[in-house]
Amino acid sequence: MRQNSKHRILYKVEQLPIFQNRMYDSEIEAKNCPKGDVCLIENLETGLVYNESFIPELMVYDQRYQNEQAVSPLFQQHLSSVLSIIESTIGKEEIVEVGCGKGFFLEMLFKEGFQVIGFDPTYEGSNPVIEKRYFTSDVGIQSKGIILRHVLEHIQNPIDFLFQLRDANGGHGKVYIEVPCFDWICRHRAWFDIFYEHVNYFRISDFYHMFSEVIDSGKLFGNQYIYVVAELSSLQIPKFDNSSSVYFPTDFLRKLTDYQIVEQAKAAIWGGASKGVIFALLKSRIGHFVDVVIDINPAKQNKYLPSTGIKVSSPDKIFDLLPDKSTIFVMNSNYLEEIKKTSKYLFNYVSIDNE
Repeated sequence: MRQNSKHRILYKVEQLPIFQNRMYDSEIEAKNCPKGDVCLIENLETGLVYNESFIPELMVYDQRYQNEQAVSPLFQQHLSSVLSIIESTIGKEEIVEVGCGKGFFLEMLFKEGFQVIGFDPTYEGSNPVIEKRYFTSDVGIQSKGIILRHVLEHIQNPIDFLFQLRDANGGHGKVYIEVPCFDWICRHRAWFDIFYEHVNYFRISDFYHMFSEVIDSGKLFGNQYIYVVAELSSLQIPKFDNSSSVYFPTDFLRKLTDYQIVEQAKAAIWGGASKGVIFALLKSRIGHFVDVVIDINPAKQNKYLPSTGIKVSSPDKIFDLLPDKSTIFVMNSNYLEEIKKTSKYLFNYVSIDNE
């Protein structure tokens, strides 16, 4: 795509919901949700990839924001792996989780003997170690380690944000960062993984340019996530390296027209979170409509997906909503066996993220 001296345009998509994880009480409200455009660029000075059209003032997170995945046993296994990485690289003492969401992972850490406090304005519980606000320098807390699980992709200026965390923490400490893997998105042509809410898209190489001292790094959750543990004191402004420039496939949207939904047949999406929202929306724009959305998260059930306004149902409703042999589009192949077992192997299952 088009390139100028400062950036290269990778991908454009218009009018996505600004919050794909905010649920709505009515179909009308859901369809009329706030929307924004995505113009992904590769910055040719820093090498970072982000949405140039992002407007941060639109992003006000509150308790209607629902992105908790931990109701799945499989995702709990993933969190156990993360816990082990943090324990082995950072330790258990004086830990801060920034953007702790609904607090599930923090509670896991607490039960395993971690000395941890959390910050998140969307928190709904009553644990006194979690403050319902953003982590800023005025909290007066210095820790040995900071956890950033699926936070940095939401921050418009991630380098500035990391410098602020470093300075608020006395200029030192370790940081655990976990984000979606942009290389995986490109390789799988996962157009359903590009969201307005995610302003940044990272590769492992980006973090080696951002930190001169990386303690550990790797891939998690079927390679869909990447993580890095680094020394905050080694943070630096990254510089573009032409040898590690982004590979973005020219046929990124090739799979959009795959998996035709046959007329007169029923089709369902299993997974009413980010991937499901974008999958339903972009498929609807080419005339492929989905009848049913299933999600195991009770906070999403009987609510409506942004933009399409499709109602989310619980798994136990699927047998009433779909005849046998209907097609279920599985939004994340990590959950395929879990979904098959829950739905008694009665349907035609299609994993949308296979290569």
